[in-house]
Amino acid sequence: MKTLVIAEKPSVGRDIGRVLQCAQKGGGCMEGKEYVVTWGMGHLVTLQDPEDYDKKYKEWKLEALPIMPEKLEIKVIPQTGRQFHLVRELIHRKDVGDIVIATDAGREGELVARWILEKAGNRKPCRRLWISSVTDRAIREGFQHLKDASAYDHLYEAAVSRAEADWLVGINATRALTCKYNAQLSCGRVQTPTLAMIARREDEIRSFVPKPYYGVTVQADGIRFTWKDGKSGGTRIQSRERAEKIRDAVSSGSLTLSAVEKKKKTMAPPQLYDLTELQRDANRKYGFSAKETLNLMQRLYENHKVLTYPRTDSRYLTSDIIPTLAERLEAVSAGPYKTLAARAKKAELKGRPSFVNDAKVSDHHAIIPTEQYVRLLDMSPEERKIYDLVVRRFLSVFYPPCAYEETRLTGECGGEFFAAKGRIVLSNGWKEVYGGAGEAEEEEEEREAGQEELKDQALPQVSQGQKLKIQKSAVTEGRTKPPARFTEAGLLAAMENPVRFMEKKDERLAKTLGETGGLGTVATRADIIEKLFRSFLLEKKGNEIHITSKARQLLKLVPEDLKKPELTAAWELRLSEIAGGRLKRRIFMKDIREYAGSLIQEIRTEEGTFRHDNLTNKKCPRCGKRLLAVNGKNSRLLVCQDRECGYRETVSRTTNARCPVCHKRMELAGKGETAVFICSCGHKEKMEKFEERRKREGGGVSKKDVARYLAKQKKEAEQPVNNAFADALKGLKLPE
Repeated sequence: MKTLVIAEKPSVGRDIGRVLQCAQKGGGCMEGKEYVVTWGMGHLVTLQDPEDYDKKYKEWKLEALPIMPEKLEIKVIPQTGRQFHLVRELIHRKDVGDIVIATDAGREGELVARWILEKAGNRKPCRRLWISSVTDRAIREGFQHLKDASAYDHLYEAAVSRAEADWLVGINATRALTCKYNAQLSCGRVQTPTLAMIARREDEIRSFVPKPYYGVTVQADGIRFTWKDGKSGGTRIQSRERAEKIRDAVSSGSLTLSAVEKKKKTMAPPQLYDLTELQRDANRKYGFSAKETLNLMQRLYENHKVLTYPRTDSRYLTSDIIPTLAERLEAVSAGPYKTLAARAKKAELKGRPSFVNDAKVSDHHAIIPTEQYVRLLDMSPEERKIYDLVVRRFLSVFYPPCAYEETRLTGECGGEFFAAKGRIVLSNGWKEVYGGAGEAEEEEEEREAGQEELKDQALPQVSQGQKLKIQKSAVTEGRTKPPARFTEAGLLAAMENPVRFMEKKDERLAKTLGETGGLGTVATRADIIEKLFRSFLLEKKGNEIHITSKARQLLKLVPEDLKKPELTAAWELRLSEIAGGRLKRRIFMKDIREYAGSLIQEIRTEEGTFRHDNLTNKKCPRCGKRLLAVNGKNSRLLVCQDRECGYRETVSRTTNARCPVCHKRMELAGKGETAVFICSCGHKEKMEKFEERRKREGGGVSKKDVARYLAKQKKEAEQPVNNAFADALKGLKLPE
């Protein structure tokens, strides 16, 4: 008898098949003497759509809500139906005795496999492969430690509960809002509070009134001293008159050093990366979006196999990883990391290193390099940047802390106190990995008034009681600044730790948000942010995120509960209890059904209006109403404002053709001979000229590519736009 192995994606399945010596390749599977390996395309099975239960739900009507099937059924996703039928045939093959679930090790991966097995009607025994990387060694060791699949039953119950809860709340609330206001309005327990946080930050910025503040500095024997309050230690003075009075009082004479404090301090290396922190750094340093970073990480994990599983929320390693560290250091000993890795190899890891903590690792440990030898030349420039971030962070934890001596001076003159600070680096330690400079940390919040840090300066040798002659004194002036607008890095941080945006400081819910990683998960935050952009609720100006008029209107119409981070905290608290076997799934789902019903009632009785702010002067050829200008994921479209009409036309679509000026991907606008390639840098090129240029260069977009684009454009124009939730439902990417 053979064992059937079901992986989540083709690339991982092929890796497992190769390690298990499955040399015989078939369409969608690999086979050997002992194993048959197959895979999904992510989800092959999903929850049924409302119209699958009753055809009346195909037409969106407010009076048909709430939609509450007694049991939520699953169905095969049509686009991947062929692969599902192959997997089902393999499951029921007579020579297959048991099954190994080898989907991603996490809540969603468990759901992928269990739904496939359920829909296929499996009755054969199952075991579970749980690994954090897809190197040959990790796969071999994982198969030596397979567990019975029943050990993960509660995890599956939590996963399916999350999916069904999001379906019941998301489908009903979205349809209710869309029907009542005849506009494509969607909401969910993660995307809506995320939107509310951005709106709240914008409100803080708009209502902020800058206030002037003052300071006093004196120059004494080449040292710049800053006035500080004798009681609070603050450096800001609210009154110019008082600042000028202090300046005049110390404009001459001498400053007596009342304290000279020298302390040797150390700075530990930063923690290893989890996905959110990596996405934040990639956004700050390279401008990568959260989605782009995740995609790059996925390629480094699946294709290059040089980094471990990306969708992790832990920044620690487990103790069983310690024996593999030497091999991982050896694997990264190439190119710019060779010398750095050689020094890291000499590090003595006494006892349990600070970056190892089994209790702080749930499904997966921090992102680190694998034991796979790296070929840097095989990576794209973008992949190299992400790999560089991870490798340097990994190497830094093997280095000693950065050591420095800090000197703080306190001087007194005329009853006023002044301070100065200096720092001498004794040993760069881990900062050597970053060229001695370390990493610039982004300030998430503005400093509180009066708590600005003194700037370091070179200090001469001085002693307590010494008098320094004052050369000059001056009044400085500044103005308080509003909080900064969100960037993707800042938004990821806020989603990870949304406690400050909670209305009620419930310690239990705040703790849950901290333990469960805040709004969304490391695996879903990038998609949630992308969805908010695709839904025209957010827009970017430079690197800053701005909320649109549509979003502001939506937040006025959506039920209050859905705008609060507390909802996710409450859900995650109960889902974790289900995963731990402490709460029955049926109890949670009963409450969710009641909650979804109450949301519909609230939306029905709410008084409000919605006005489109993206109307064009072009009229719909079907109903005569003005069209809306919208931005799709890879295209710009005109769609009818009447949801029931459903007319749409594509204005332009992003292609793979590169601009000859800036090398960015260009848009193709127009049809046939009038088609024009347009780049964001301003370059324009008619189709005829484009084909001539590409023919000379020997590549680019062919006539077939253009024909394929036009066919896709026509097909897209025929698709209905009624379902505001359609994209989110594909592959079970439900709004959370």
